[in-house]
Amino acid sequence: MLSTYLKKIENKEYKVGIIGLGYVGLPLMWTFHEQGMPVIGFDVDQRKVDHVNQGTPYIKHLGQEMMGKLAGSDLCEATSDFARMPEADALLMCVPTPLDHHREPDMSYVVATTQTISKHLRKGQLVILESTTWPGTTEELMIPILEENSGLVAGEDFYVAYSPEREDPGNADFNTAKIPKVVGGHGEDALKLATALYDTAIVQTVPVSNCKTAEAVKLTENIFRSVNIALVNELKVVYHDMGIDVHEVLEAASTKPFGFMKFTPGPGLGGHCIPIDPFYLTWKAREVERYTRFIELAGEINTSMPRYVVDQTASALNQHKKALNGSKVLLIGLAYKPDVDDDRESPTYKLMDYFATVGSEVDYYDPYVPAVPKTREHAQWEGKKSIEWTKEMISSYDVVVISTDHKSIDYAELAEWANLIVDSRNAMGREGIQADHIFKA
Repeated sequence: MLSTYLKKIENKEYKVGIIGLGYVGLPLMWTFHEQGMPVIGFDVDQRKVDHVNQGTPYIKHLGQEMMGKLAGSDLCEATSDFARMPEADALLMCVPTPLDHHREPDMSYVVATTQTISKHLRKGQLVILESTTWPGTTEELMIPILEENSGLVAGEDFYVAYSPEREDPGNADFNTAKIPKVVGGHGEDALKLATALYDTAIVQTVPVSNCKTAEAVKLTENIFRSVNIALVNELKVVYHDMGIDVHEVLEAASTKPFGFMKFTPGPGLGGHCIPIDPFYLTWKAREVERYTRFIELAGEINTSMPRYVVDQTASALNQHKKALNGSKVLLIGLAYKPDVDDDRESPTYKLMDYFATVGSEVDYYDPYVPAVPKTREHAQWEGKKSIEWTKEMISSYDVVVISTDHKSIDYAELAEWANLIVDSRNAMGREGIQADHIFKA
């Protein structure tokens, strides 16, 4: 049976099913399509399905050209009809794995998707989880659901693997096809099949011994970033009180050709990975009576940064004989990183909440996010629109806080128009703009 599927992959007759057409699933669909593989995308959001089939972009950095090619191809189709899952030879799960209100893993999307797959699972299919999760999810959570509901046996009747996504939205140097893919399989046959599949579209596959190891690889990558960002965030606070510019320190330190890797401080963490993934390991570690104090400390530092920015804004306003209570505050950037429309876990939401709590009037400007979309935790801001970029509007605010440093923003214009600027991203510093009304946070 395995040789038959490997041959189908070689002949590009192996149909790939992508479940979840968001920031991970849509680029993955495109990557397989580009290599001539037939692809079918599944999503519960009919709007996304229609956009794919009609060729209209809904993730800005992916663009019209890509969407037009997908819509015009006989090899690609999107659907909200999950009963069509048996048409796919492989089902790749790209669904959210957020944290709940207690900062513990919310596996509801993975469980619901796995249950749906189990109702339509057929012999010979390959099921791959790409969502970031705790080590053991694939074999301890998914496989029992798939086996119990389908009556089939993993490793005998169907194959299961784990391959973590490594997307970096908006990064022109590294798209899905150019980023090596870690793969762990439930058994040797599953590993061979999953590796062969990714080999058709990805620059390099990196097989590891099992699913649990692959799950740990993804967590390790993001914990590494979280810890180092926490370090430079803490240094920022300490150096500020010493009258030292942390950005100048980091720039100089980065000239060392060995033993140093530059990370940049900011107003907090954003995106679907770094603010969330470390807590998956801290949660799982308790099962084996281990406590990840170092990781949790990094999390505490990073989650405290939005409040630090608010405190620095209050200090800047105080120097201008104004209080936060009653002040008009404009936040620059709702996306969690520059030059994308991805607002997932953006620290700007925390800033909006904090400023509103102390009585500030809060607005935002973001050329990539014209209106606040529906979110799980910040429903009170849903539908709020980005202001217009005009001198009259910008100058009407008591303070402008730079939360996301989009390259398309005219910072010289901002410096001229704004009454007071609090820069949490060193955007002004990089542009060489200095003035008495510009403060760093």
